Amino acid sequence: MNSSSCSEITPLLRREMKTSSRCDVKDVLRRRIPIIAWLPNYSINKFLQDCLAGFTVGLTVIPQGIAYAIVAGLPAQYGLYSSFMGCFVYLFFGSSKDITVGPTAIMALLSLPYVKTMGPDVAVLLCFLTGCLITLMGVFHLGFLVDFISMPVICGFTNAAALIIGCSQVGTLFGLSGRSESVYDAVMKLVNNFSEIKLWDTTLGILCIMALFGLKNLPGKKFGSSFEKVLWLLSLSRNAIVVITGTIIAYSFSLNNSIPFKITGNITEGLPPFSPPPFSTIFNNKTYTFLDMTTTLGSSIASVPFIAILESIAIGKAFAKGRSLDATQEMIALGLCNIMGSFVKSMPVTGSFTRTAVNYASGVKTPMGGIVTGSIVLLACGLLTSAFKFIPKATLAAVIIFAMYNMLEFHIFSVLWKTKKVDIIPLTVTLVCSLIFGPEYGMLAGITINLMLLLYFTARPGLIIEERTVDGLIILFVSPKQSLSFPAAEYLREQVMSWCDGRRETIPVILDGRNVTRIDTTVAKNLTLLHMDLEMRKQKLILWKWCDEAKKTLTCYDSETANLFRSGTLSQIFSEENNFVPDRVDVII
Repeated sequence: MNSSSCSEITPLLRREMKTSSRCDVKDVLRRRIPIIAWLPNYSINKFLQDCLAGFTVGLTVIPQGIAYAIVAGLPAQYGLYSSFMGCFVYLFFGSSKDITVGPTAIMALLSLPYVKTMGPDVAVLLCFLTGCLITLMGVFHLGFLVDFISMPVICGFTNAAALIIGCSQVGTLFGLSGRSESVYDAVMKLVNNFSEIKLWDTTLGILCIMALFGLKNLPGKKFGSSFEKVLWLLSLSRNAIVVITGTIIAYSFSLNNSIPFKITGNITEGLPPFSPPPFSTIFNNKTYTFLDMTTTLGSSIASVPFIAILESIAIGKAFAKGRSLDATQEMIALGLCNIMGSFVKSMPVTGSFTRTAVNYASGVKTPMGGIVTGSIVLLACGLLTSAFKFIPKATLAAVIIFAMYNMLEFHIFSVLWKTKKVDIIPLTVTLVCSLIFGPEYGMLAGITINLMLLLYFTARPGLIIEERTVDGLIILFVSPKQSLSFPAAEYLREQVMSWCDGRRETIPVILDGRNVTRIDTTVAKNLTLLHMDLEMRKQKLILWKWCDEAKKTLTCYDSETANLFRSGTLSQIFSEENNFVPDRVDVII
């Protein structure tokens, strides 16, 4: 090639490199700011559908936000503060059209112990730190850590959280004062104060629960007749309907200056100031520095972000319906929602299963529905807080108890009993430890047990070891049920030799490798030792149908083992082995 040709090609390569670079930048921007990808194709029909979904979710998030603020031990307005910023931030960075980010029962429960110790500011700081850690985990692609938490551990955790939160509201449902710290405390409080149960609160609370059950089971359809559509909307808006009805009843009694229910009381009016999260606070006339606050938060600085990621990504996958979910982008979006939320006095937030289900059922098309939801919450903060003070506490307790009832998944015990009984162990450990010691410790205990079981089954893989007859020839057939790694190496060798030592005959050993996709050098060493042990007993070892990767590892460790590998049918293999093959071989395998 002459110099003139090179001079012509070089500018072309440069242009192609520049074009490729621009494409890469655009691709990265589309992935990291998903609104860039879907906004150019946005239409008025999608906007109308998003408005309907956003309005419906808004009617759900307001009563839930207030209720979850009470669960966290925060003033009621903090539930509203936590409900709008996530909607706006997720619009730009969220990759799922269905997920709605905001306060949840589990995040409220995890914040409660620290709020009681240091006041509301510690929940806001926890929100900021949670956001920072989640964002960093997304940037460094650490979402795979979530894969180490199994379904039984998640179910044990959510069941325990639902029981703790639901039981904590039983006293409020019956008009009793004070909080319950645990399931046992809630039961004892109800027993010891049975004579103090308030008739009006109890009646209202039970009627609210019955109404929620009834509204949920209305036979409405989104695409049915007009009547069916109305029933469908009533079912989706059940929380708002019950809370509004309870508020109207309480307000009607207030006109005669005799409210028979315990009500929420005054809620701070107006929007929260946009300011940095508090890095120090004063609570009960005591000043706490940033170091004091982080020391008190302790392990929750890591556990709360981890659980928030777990909850949000699990919800995203549940509603993906066959579409891929970018877990890294979801972590970045969730982290930014928490960081920005901390500037408006939000407690930690994550994806909400209840509101995401409402969003999905409402036919949302894009994250634009979050704009409507956030706007409704802002409107409520500015104009409706004076009405919120008449919300009966029994009604909010009913909303929380009903939501927690829907979170319970006790049927998982029967499912695991029918499928894999050993998974009941981490499920039970997580559930019991969460109820006794707290949800964070329960999750940690469940993960520990799960990893121990994982290591055990890695070290003790399933083995099929049996004698088989090949037209008069007896062989020992050994088949691992999974890939082999170093914890299982010595176990495999011991099991084969133990079987051989129990017989006087020297029969050939067939080691089936069809289920083995990889081995390491420790396994290779023990296979070599197994070969030597069998040779001393004058027994033949044949490695049958092993993959190329396993062959490469084994032959690199010991080149002589290359002669042990065989493929094809066993009858063909035995016909080549003059030492022990009869005249005719029919393999029965």
